[in-house]
Amino acid sequence: MNKKIFFLTLFILSGFLVSAQNVGSSPEYIKALTSEWKGERFPDGRPKVSDALLERLKNISIEEAWGVLRNKGYQNQFESGWEIINPEQPMTGRVVTAQFMPLRPDLEKYIKEKGKAEGRAQQGGTNSWPIDVLVEGDVYVADSYGKIVDGTLIGDNLGNSIYAKSKRGVIFNGSVRDQEGLSEIKGFNGWIKGQDPSYIMQMSLVSINAPIRIGRAVVLPGDVVLAKKYGVIFIPAHLVEELVITSEVTALRDQFGHQRLREGKYKPGQIDSQWSDEIKKDFVDWLNNYPGKLPMTKTELDNYFKERNW
Repeated sequence: MNKKIFFLTLFILSGFLVSAQNVGSSPEYIKALTSEWKGERFPDGRPKVSDALLERLKNISIEEAWGVLRNKGYQNQFESGWEIINPEQPMTGRVVTAQFMPLRPDLEKYIKEKGKAEGRAQQGGTNSWPIDVLVEGDVYVADSYGKIVDGTLIGDNLGNSIYAKSKRGVIFNGSVRDQEGLSEIKGFNGWIKGQDPSYIMQMSLVSINAPIRIGRAVVLPGDVVLAKKYGVIFIPAHLVEELVITSEVTALRDQFGHQRLREGKYKPGQIDSQWSDEIKKDFVDWLNNYPGKLPMTKTELDNYFKERNW
């Protein structure tokens, strides 16, 4: 085995064993998990994808984002089948993860002892601990194994706290209570598997900012989430910029192609196949005379075309 790969694997495994002793993952462990990210990071180690990219991402369709990730080999990043608190309100943000499990008394005792040692709140349930680490732009993503009755991770009190800290919302493989109250928090949103009037019971928080599974998707701390009416997709931080610009160009190509087909300038086969030099030149001219503001800068667009074949 290549020595570099061996030592990197050893470092990640040792980081996992160390972080497994704590509720919250260490910055070193998170950095190892997200080692392909080369930009700025939060103090907890998570990648700090820019607010500007998060805003642009809202305009990307699930299909466009999925296609880019699929081409990169990331085939397990999408989940559907949600109940959405405000379906017409898309949400993007940087992921904070939490893992819940069915309660086991000895494990629960250990978790509470470790939480106390880490300075976590001792009043209330452990389900508030992930909320305490949120900052603006974060989305709280939790796996509570799809539990609905007695599995409500938050109500409207915690919902208000989440929005005050993050200006975002939640994505739960589980349930909430007080959905009417949650729906009245302006700007808050949630993708959940159900709602129930019961309180959380017989559940333990076991980790914060460790890898989790949300249905079909694998989620890491610091991933960027795109949540829309038709599903949720989790994007590795190091791919967000490329995904956004690629998806924006794809949308512009589609807009150009639809317009030219309506005008009868080209046949469908010409638009749906590899473009000729004539169509490529026409598209560039169309972009240069685009009737409005392009979603990307001219420099970004030029760099995109330099690095890719048509």
